[in-house]
This record gives sequence, structure tokens and C-alpha cells, in this order.
Amino acid sequence: MAVSLSQRSSIVFVLSVQFRRFRRKIQWVRDRSIFALRKSDEQLLYEVFNHSSLLIRRLEGVDLQLQYNKVKNLQIASNHIHQLLIKPGEKFSLYRLLGKPSNKRGFEKGLELSRGKMEGAIGGGLCQVANILHWMVLHSDMDMIERHHHSVDIFPDSGRIVPFGTGATLFYNFKDFVFQNNTNRTYQLLLYLDDEYLQGKILTDDSLHEQYQVFEKAHSFSKVGDDFYRENEIWRKDLKSGKEELLFANKYKTLYTPSVEVL
Repeated sequence: MAVSLSQRSSIVFVLSVQFRRFRRKIQWVRDRSIFALRKSDEQLLYEVFNHSSLLIRRLEGVDLQLQYNKVKNLQIASNHIHQLLIKPGEKFSLYRLLGKPSNKRGFEKGLELSRGKMEGAIGGGLCQVANILHWMVLHSDMDMIERHHHSVDIFPDSGRIVPFGTGATLFYNFKDFVFQNNTNRTYQLLLYLDDEYLQGKILTDDSLHEQYQVFEKAHSFSKVGDDFYRENEIWRKDLKSGKEELLFANKYKTLYTPSVEVL
């Protein structure tokens, strides 16, 4: 029986995912780095940065139940991360720490962007964990090792607090979120949920810890043919020295028509 193009496309996608997951597992076996695994009930004394991320966003055309399911997924992930110590030289890998999301482990079908479409998937919504961690790590002296940005800008801004383009996407296990502590100080991650927010903090054992401001420049929308694009630059300022540095630049295709002036 002949296989349709759509069926072949799905088969190729599944095979590609399986191959990439196998390749990542081989990389993990070969990686001699020390990964952060130890927690401490005793919190470190000095706060580097904190951030809150709203749990439920009422998005047009999105099943609200997927948002409630996402909260359950976030709770499981937070339980793995909360109070984790990251000592000098150690790496943090979200998927090495969390493992594969599955029904058996309590994960539910949450909202996920897959191949340019929003759909429900087991463990969906965990990008919110990577988002808050990435935003906090940018305010620290730890170094990003692996972070995957979204391929498109999905929704218009609704109560945005952090600059556009500072998020991170995940896909078990080959789109991981990894950073490393290359300093001489120890850090600790706090991650927990209250009634409305995913709460995050980075603590350290050094009273002379770093202080940064992260902000955007050159934000704009543009149109190429029938497509709209959103661009900006993410900068960081050392509040002690006053020095500014460009961290990265973004350019994403939007899945909506911007309501602001387009260049």
C-alpha cells in the first residue's frame, strides 16, 4: 500500500526524534562533566536574582485545561529543581535532572509548540521552567552552555514583563537547557509554585556577588512579503562597573498580525 506524503513526513519526524534522542544519550555517557544533583534544605545567604512567572494565561483559541495540566507538570519539575546546589565547575542540565516526562511519572498533556503548531503533549508547558531559569541565569555569572530559542513568535504580548526573545524551548532530550558554574562561588536554585506564579530565585554564598540589569534595544516589527517578523537585541549591564554587552539578537516570524507600526 502506498504511503502518503503526510504519513511519510510523520514517519521521518518520528525516526529523526528517535535518532537525536539516542545520539544525546551517547553524548551523556561520554560527557565527563560533573552535573549538579545535590540539594540542601539550608538556603544560601545571599540573593542574586528572583523572578515570578504567571501560571495561567488566558490565550485566545487555547484550551484552558491544557494550562491547568501545565501547572501540574511545572510542579513536578519544580520539585526536582528546588534547593539544588550548583558548585564551582558543575553543570546544570534540565533533562539529566528531570528525566523523560511520561504519564507514569504524573506528567499530563499540556500546551506545546511542535513543528510550528500549538498542540497538547505529555509534559507540555515545561518551557516555562526553562524560561524562568534562563532569565535568572542571565542575571548571574554562570555561563549558558545550551539554550534553544523558539522558532516563531506565537502570541501578541499580554502582560509581558521580560523582554521578547529571552525564553527557551525544550524537547526531550536533544533540546536541553544547560548552564555551568565556572565561578569560585556556589549557587542555589529555588523554584516553587504558589497560587498564581512560578517563583524562582538564585542564591549564592558570596556577599560580593554580581549585579546585572538585562534589557532590550532596537525592538521592531518588519514585513517581508506576506510575513511579519519581530526583532530586538538583548543587552546586559554590569551595575558595578557600568559596562554593557550584547548578549544576543533575535528575529522571529510572528504567527499573528502586529497591531503596532511595522517598518
